[in-house]
Amino acid sequence: MAVLKFTKMHGLGNDFAVIDGISQPFDPAAAPIAAWADRHTGIGFDQLLLVEQPVSPEADFRYRIFNADGGEVEQCGNGARCFARFVADKGLTDKREIVVETARGIIVPKLEEGGLVTVDMGKPRLRPSEIPFLPAEGAAEDALRHDIAANGAAVSVGLVNMGNPHAVLTVDDTDAAPVATLGAALETHPQFPEKANIGFMQVLDPHRIRLRVFERGVGETQACGTGACAAVVHGVRLGLLAAGEPVEVSLPGGRLRISWREGGSVMMTGPAQTVFDGVISYQESGR
Repeated sequence: MAVLKFTKMHGLGNDFAVIDGISQPFDPAAAPIAAWADRHTGIGFDQLLLVEQPVSPEADFRYRIFNADGGEVEQCGNGARCFARFVADKGLTDKREIVVETARGIIVPKLEEGGLVTVDMGKPRLRPSEIPFLPAEGAAEDALRHDIAANGAAVSVGLVNMGNPHAVLTVDDTDAAPVATLGAALETHPQFPEKANIGFMQVLDPHRIRLRVFERGVGETQACGTGACAAVVHGVRLGLLAAGEPVEVSLPGGRLRISWREGGSVMMTGPAQTVFDGVISYQESGR
């Protein structure tokens, strides 16, 4: 029987179980992650975050993310802020700016005053092959929008990879958006060979948007950091949002501040909070 220490954290209601895989042994392949994610019989979380020793000599830590269904994914923006707060609070680093290795490259979270964390999320990828997305025959490689047939209608989406795949729809009212039904249909659409996160964006003015996100392998969440980044990138490309200036993204769980200028990195600032520390015992599979 294995015994594991964990910390429950959240970024704007997007919640995580965070595990220190440096100070204690942990094999995610042998752990019942999907059972732990259950909100009735487990810990309850959107993702499990794992802190490991880096592979690259340039990084301070390696950051791995597992969705509620147990599948490993490449990136999570709200998780990145919680990751940075966790390694600082647990004494794993005394740095205020941390170099973190992810499955899709290096990110650099910076601890700010007042419990806020700013993360350089890197440059967005916009070509269909980088999402990945299978465009319709004849579609332009640099198209700002791509049409997808879903739920009996043509849906226009913007494509952005922020370390994970996103499709962004512009809507008149996020409250009325069919997030549960259309989000689910697009997440598993065959034109997204690795599935996708689906964002529903309402532009209020050049510095403010509202956003709901149906996350790949999770469903709708209270907040999605990479989804907020993807929405602002798409809004800037359409000329609807201010380039290089802070855009306030209002999600069901709270607000993030995102800025991006064409050709540059996406900067994200928001909170990261600890809920409680816990210990769980479990039987490792295959042992």
